Amino acid sequence: MSRVGKVPILVPNGVSVFLDTENSKISVEGKHGKMDFVIAHMLSCEYLQVSTNKEEVAGKIIFRVKDAFLTSIEARARWGLTRSIVSNMVLGVHSGFTKTLEIVGVGYKASVDNNFLTLYLGHSHDIVYAVPPGIIIKCEKPTSISVFGYDKELVGRVASEIRSLRKPEPYKGKGIRYSDEVVIRKEGKKK
Repeated sequence: MSRVGKVPILVPNGVSVFLDTENSKISVEGKHGKMDFVIAHMLSCEYLQVSTNKEEVAGKIIFRVKDAFLTSIEARARWGLTRSIVSNMVLGVHSGFTKTLEIVGVGYKASVDNNFLTLYLGHSHDIVYAVPPGIIIKCEKPTSISVFGYDKELVGRVASEIRSLRKPEPYKGKGIRYSDEVVIRKEGKKK
């Protein structure tokens, strides 16, 4: 039994859930956007609207493994995975996800203009990064980049691509790093 898969997903107010049982498709829509996901054929999904005194909960989504696939290892693995993906969809369309990057180094900075992030990272040229649709990038300070979006996977991928443009080096720590990342420093040469 999957401990993750057994937990129902609580759907907050302002989020709409649409289930297409014919095509095994679930659609989640909220204030930040709309996302779709196709559920594996070995799982069944159920959406129950909850009428309780709590105003912040509109319903809950329950995933189950179909009886024919109960002993299958793949079915049990997909059960928890599917529950996690749909949970991230619900959280994303309701409140969104944010990754924060910091730029460390003399003269290193970033700026955002329209849908382009311009990075000055010590190269002979400026690096211009085109912001993909569904992502909002802000630079509150020239050395801080905030990546926001409703798709957790896309936010993580964009943040990773930006970080890969100048990874932090181990001697002085210069480069782009996540705000919660710890860069292990090496000791330089001694005379």
